[in-house]
Amino acid sequence: MKHITPENMLPEPTKAELEILQVLWEFGPSTVRTVNDKLNEHRNVNYTSTLKQMQIMADKGILKRDESQMKHIYIPVEAEHKTKDQLLDRFVNTLYNGSASKLVMQVLGNKKASKEDLEAIKKMLEKLDK
Repeated sequence: MKHITPENMLPEPTKAELEILQVLWEFGPSTVRTVNDKLNEHRNVNYTSTLKQMQIMADKGILKRDESQMKHIYIPVEAEHKTKDQLLDRFVNTLYNGSASKLVMQVLGNKKASKEDLEAIKKMLEKLDK
């Protein structure tokens, strides 16, 4: 696992912030209304709550806001893979003492992997072994 230093640490998003980020990563730069509409497909969320959350995320540096148009457009500061890599690194370092193998063993031991999943894992391991 990579070593995370204070210089390359992003603010860690909360669960609600991750939901907003997922919408923005999937649909691209969006207005608060668009994000709120997408969130409401899964659960009831007030527009003002989404607006406030996105304003806080902009203040924290997780989102940037394009104010050049009448409707403000919000954009994630970091790419999806970078945020997920950082969160995974923190998770593995905290819960598994940095051991990826312990994480994989836990995941495979707790949930039945499909034949397709196991084949994909085998192929990935073969590529890494070369």
